Amino acid sequence: MIELGGWDTHANQRGAFARSARQLDALLAAYRTGMDAAWADTMVVVATEFGRTARLNGTGGTDHGTASAALVMGGAVRGGRVIADWPGLAGGQLYEGRDLAPTIALESVIAGAVAEHLRLDPMLAMARLFPGRSAAPLAGIINS
Repeated sequence: MIELGGWDTHANQRGAFARSARQLDALLAAYRTGMDAAWADTMVVVATEFGRTARLNGTGGTDHGTASAALVMGGAVRGGRVIADWPGLAGGQLYEGRDLAPTIALESVIAGAVAEHLRLDPMLAMARLFPGRSAAPLAGIINS
């Protein structure tokens, strides 16, 4: 696990996000290059523990929100697609009038991806990784 700071963008989000995205891109590119042929068997999950609001605040940033996005990538991943029930960004579609509405639990994505990648029982992976959570692990993330 690697943690990168700089994503808590309450102000000047455009500049701060661009810097953080470039840093993440460089890190992922270096990792892929370093993995060489082993990349074909690799799964990488990029996720955050909280979302951001859907609209900018008065200082050009966003505040803590509800939903977010996760990226699952690597040679082992069945990629090239977006898995979502897109709720939209219109005022009436936002959760509590301010946040992107959550549609898939992050733990479902992580537990499902880990279970498929390591050939584990999905419910056991969910129970061990996220004790007490009842979300169903997402299937179909990893190449068969």
